[in-house]
Amino acid sequence: MRGDVVASVVVLGLSFTSAQAQVSIDVSKVTCDQFVHGKVGPTRTVAAWLSGFYNGRQNNQIIDTQAFEANLSNLERFCYQEKNFNLPVLQAIESVRKGK
Repeated sequence: MRGDVVASVVVLGLSFTSAQAQVSIDVSKVTCDQFVHGKVGPTRTVAAWLSGFYNGRQNNQIIDTQAFEANLSNLERFCYQEKNFNLPVLQAIESVRKGK
């Protein structure tokens, strides 16, 4: 009987781990509000993905951590402005980059 209980617990545990949902995010639709308030994921994680996306587009294989921090700070400052909350974050990045 004890073996049946252990087996049931193991099967139940395995079913929970395999039942995790997959989430897909259309980054072109992520707004500044969603980005800075962590509604699509941790801000630094999303920023790291965005950094990789933009650096990949430019075939840049160098990670400049100081530039990343500065760019993230500028983007957060821009997106925290309430007037920019509904702006797509990809558009916000372009605006911040032009402001350099």
